Amino acid sequence: MATVEQCREALQILTGRLGEMNPQARASYFGNRSISCHVTDLGVTFITRIADDGAEPVREMAPDEPPADIGLAAKSDDVLSLAATPANIARMWMAGRVKVHASMRDLLALRRLL
Repeated sequence: MATVEQCREALQILTGRLGEMNPQARASYFGNRSISCHVTDLGVTFITRIADDGAEPVREMAPDEPPADIGLAAKSDDVLSLAATPANIARMWMAGRVKVHASMRDLLALRRLL
């Protein structure tokens, strides 16, 4: 089982991919959206906000915060695996290892991130 810090770092790597995107494309796909990831075996949820200028640092979500626009849920080892090989998200989702809660528009945007 991975640690809380390892998961936070892995998620920071994933959101860091936004820095590689064209700023106009990033703005059109994400605008101002929040993304959370609940790490089920650690009982912690991380959140970040994606804005026109990139992503905010990944941080633990406060209990009283509203739900994110895009929500992921996975075990800690799967979070690390997803960061190492983002292209496997569809396979992990089909196997039930990653759960995604989002609108269709946000699912398409998430695909660009990963």
